Amino acid sequence: MRESNSRLTALVEGLTDWGIEYFVYVPSSHSAPVIRGLISAGVANVMANREEEAVGIASGLALTGKKVAIIMQDNGFGNALTALATFAQPYQAGFPIFANTRGGLGEYNSMVHSISDSNPDLLKKIGVRVEELGISDSPEVWRSSSQAVAQMAVIQRRPVVTLFESLHPGMETIK
Repeated sequence: MRESNSRLTALVEGLTDWGIEYFVYVPSSHSAPVIRGLISAGVANVMANREEEAVGIASGLALTGKKVAIIMQDNGFGNALTALATFAQPYQAGFPIFANTRGGLGEYNSMVHSISDSNPDLLKKIGVRVEELGISDSPEVWRSSSQAVAQMAVIQRRPVVTLFESLHPGMETIK
């Protein structure tokens, strides 16, 4: 991964520090550096067509004791809410979800904010914990937080979401 994406590299390193065994992802060019980083690290992966499918696959792996994470975009939570609220949470499937944010600075799609801006509140309403990693957080914080969120999800036996910035115009220049 490029040095300008040091925070995204740190996210990958945090997950590998945790000992991630699998990740499930919904393809996205904005989270591609994380996906490529995990693949380069040799982490087994499954591509899902939709976010609720990713929740189902990750839940199954988590319930068998595997260390699994989901990588997706936050605008996909509209698809994933029912699977999170009626399957992952009630059955105590603990895994982290890392979702790049949309709708903020650097966004080029004028409509995506309509779901993305509401995601933290929607997730909290159904009892999903939400953490955030932004451009003002150092790569060290991204790395340690990624590992800590993954550990928390497993210990608490519930999905925990981390929203991370990848489109912010400063991501390419700040180290």
